Amino acid sequence: MAPLILDGKTLSKKTEALLLEKSTELKAKYGFVPVLATILVGSDPASCTYVRMKKNACQRVGLDSMSVEMDESTTTEQLLAKIHELNRDSRVCGILLQHPVPRHIDEKACFEAIAPEKDVDGVNTATFGRMTMGSFAYKSATPYGIMSILEEYGIELEGKEAVVIGRSAILGKPVAMMLLNANATVTICHSKTKNLPEVVKRADIVVAAVGKPRFVKAEWIKDGAVLIDAGYNPGNVGDIDLENAAAKSSAYTPVPGGCGPMTIAMLMKNTMESAEKACKEASKK
Repeated sequence: MAPLILDGKTLSKKTEALLLEKSTELKAKYGFVPVLATILVGSDPASCTYVRMKKNACQRVGLDSMSVEMDESTTTEQLLAKIHELNRDSRVCGILLQHPVPRHIDEKACFEAIAPEKDVDGVNTATFGRMTMGSFAYKSATPYGIMSILEEYGIELEGKEAVVIGRSAILGKPVAMMLLNANATVTICHSKTKNLPEVVKRADIVVAAVGKPRFVKAEWIKDGAVLIDAGYNPGNVGDIDLENAAAKSSAYTPVPGGCGPMTIAMLMKNTMESAEKACKEASKK
């Protein structure tokens, strides 16, 4: 039987259609158009492309976008001042600091400065802690997109063995915690993991998030495993050798068209939820 293609592109369009309905309702009921503020420091071409994609997504779902462009020479203190300014702006319901920032900037300090109620990309420690402990928090966009794909296609997680390859703060670690909270048994692998192929062979669900093209080989994959490829590398290839591994799987996310579109859709969803909360709080005053 052919594996199921976990189509994130189609799901993202479905999600965006629902978000457009919500933004229309917010405008009609409260006269309020939510704003997503995106901060770009420097002129990295890939980052510029991502910011443009997010701006286009805002237009599709009825959000206003605020593009904050700062010079390459911007200091940590200047960036922190801008973040605090956006935290105070009642129009802004979400703040996104485009990664990476120039090396001389303390990126972690800047992520931490984003108010949790506006941390729609789920990048600060408070947000991660709340999510991990099962309290309300805006989930990191790519992991949230992965979980939404698994839910949409009815992929069973409870009791399954999931292997996450990669431990980044915005992808590997949060998706591992989300899978754990969904009652999967989770192993997090990284550059120091011994016998990685043998560990991956145990997995019912493989999440690859290492940023290395075709890193995960077909021979590592157990027959019938679900493959979630969160990588995107030059040449439109992911972190899994899907050309050879997909046939062994029961389901997989394609590259492109899998996790990528859902990342932006979940960022929009988090921003809309932040806006709804802000409107309800304002209406009580």
